[in-house]
This record gives sequence, structure tokens and C-alpha cells, in this order.
Amino acid sequence: MAHSLGQKQRTAVYIDGSNFYHYLKNKQIGFHKGSFFDFEEFVSYLVGGGRECVSKRYYTGIFRNIDNSDKSISLVSGQQKFLAKLENAGFIIKRGNIMYDAGKPREKGTDVKIAVDLIVGAVDDEYDTAILISSDTDLIPALKYIRYKNKRIEYVGFSHAPSFGIQKNVDFSRLFLPEEIHKFIK
Repeated sequence: MAHSLGQKQRTAVYIDGSNFYHYLKNKQIGFHKGSFFDFEEFVSYLVGGGRECVSKRYYTGIFRNIDNSDKSISLVSGQQKFLAKLENAGFIIKRGNIMYDAGKPREKGTDVKIAVDLIVGAVDDEYDTAILISSDTDLIPALKYIRYKNKRIEYVGFSHAPSFGIQKNVDFSRLFLPEEIHKFIK
């Protein structure tokens, strides 16, 4: 299914940052403050040597300094440093919003951005295979459309919390065990 004869399969990677981070924080994974997840190495591993990575995108809500507290300043600063590292590694950062509900942050708009980018990528023939790192079932209609457009979709999730809804609507699933994820945590 490569773009043309002799070319490597074009692969685009879509990472739902908040969704992925919440799974990383699960006690079975053991990711903690001060840890660093090597997204560049992880994406290279997922794409593999037989395919070409044509796009790697990271979707996340952007924290704002809402009250000038030390916590708010630290959140904003930490996130900006993290996103700058990803951009320097060639990731496209897709920014969503953070809304505050009774003081608790909630991400808004990133799943829509992922769905739109997946569909546009399929329609504009930007990839042969999309790798989705998200367990958000709101993306299922986009996944169905991508398959309708004869593009392959791969789901990456965690073995302790797979999304069966997503698994039913993709061509290939890869569920990582905690020990497999540990090799990407620095």
C-alpha cells in the first residue's frame, strides 16, 4: 500500500497528549514527576525501519496562568519547555484549550483536532497508514472514514486499559505492557 512502487509506506503519527499522559501516570506504569518520556524514540519504534514517518503530531490543551500562583506559573513553564523539546524533535504541536471546571482543568477541542487532521490527511493522501495513540472513543467516526478511504489505521494503547471500541475500528492494535513502556521512560 505504499504511495508508489518502490517507496516506503508513508506513516503519520497522531498522539493525544493528555490521554497518553493519564495512562502513563497509572501506578502500573510508574511514570512520576521528574520522569521524561522519550516520544522521539517511541515514534521511531512504532514506525519502524520499513516505513517513512511523514508527520508526527502531538495534541494537547495549553495551560494558562489563571491566578499567578506558583503552581500555575510552574504548570505553564513546564508545559512550554516540554512542548519546545517536542518541536525541536520535529513534532507538530496542535494546541487545544484548557477550561477550568470548579478549579479543575479540563481539556477541550483536542479530539476534534485529531479527528479533522486524520480525515484531512486521508482525503489529501498525506499518508498510507495513520498511527493513533489515543483511547478516546470519540474518534471512532473518523477512524471509520479513514478505513473507508482505504487508509490503514493502527491503534496504540496500554494493555491494562485498552479501548475495545477503538480496537474494533482499526486495522492493527498494539497494546503495550508496562515493562515495554519503561524502556521509553528516562
